Amino acid sequence: MHCPVFKEHLICLIADDGTPGGSGDSGDSGDSGGSGGSGGPGRGLAETLRLLVRDDPRYALGVSGAQPLGATAAAYSQAVHALAAARTTPGRVAYYHGQTPLAGVLPDQPALAWARAFLRPLDSVPKASADITRLVVSMPRSGVARLLGLSRNTVAAHLRRAERALGHDLADVRSRAALHLALALDHSSAGPEPDDHQLPPALPDLLSNEPAAAWAQTILRPLHDRHRRTLQVWIDANTDAQQAARRMGISRNTVRAHLRSAEGALGLDLLTTGTGTHDVVHALDITAARAR
Repeated sequence: MHCPVFKEHLICLIADDGTPGGSGDSGDSGDSGGSGGSGGPGRGLAETLRLLVRDDPRYALGVSGAQPLGATAAAYSQAVHALAAARTTPGRVAYYHGQTPLAGVLPDQPALAWARAFLRPLDSVPKASADITRLVVSMPRSGVARLLGLSRNTVAAHLRRAERALGHDLADVRSRAALHLALALDHSSAGPEPDDHQLPPALPDLLSNEPAAAWAQTILRPLHDRHRRTLQVWIDANTDAQQAARRMGISRNTVRAHLRSAEGALGLDLLTTGTGTHDVVHALDITAARAR
């Protein structure tokens, strides 16, 4: 099926039939349009997609890990990250090799207490506003409008309502990263409930532990120094490539080329949905705090 948000993406669910290359992957291929087709008798969809990418340089293929059908959304997210890496690999095919998420290394009770406190104001806004706000952390605002069949002005109005409740400007990349982390912690909570009588920690305090530092080091390790510097300036410029270029004294195209190279090294999507940017924000901030 075509992605309902990004027209150049084709989403393919591949059943686990026990054959090589058909192990339940969710593939996402980027192109100007078209689909792989059936590929002829005896040819599986996975093979067809790989042949399509091999024979047409306009295509790239990102492959998720195997997921149950009910986790198709998670598979799609993984495939998008893999696709970002695939664009810069010689064969234009990449598999998702995800790191442990930051939410998985933080202390359970303090992390959940922080997340619940961060998200609690959303309980006071209409459900539609809260749902749209949750979508904004995983796709651009224009994509949310396209997905839901709403105008961009309507999406913006819902977000303003949520921003007033949260006390955060969600146009700010660090605020979006904090919201993304809070949602991940709240969604994955399986530990004991936090003590409501204790004040939740501030986010910098929550991230100031050895497991978080080790996570950040693992995330950033694949980067060359110049790409890491570009990422830092880009984040500090609120992901504005033109502003980052002015600060660095280089062209906007060079900044984007560095970001594309960083996507390939990190295996994270930075420029399409931008969901990988959240991990980069936290990893850079954790590393900077440890260096002070």
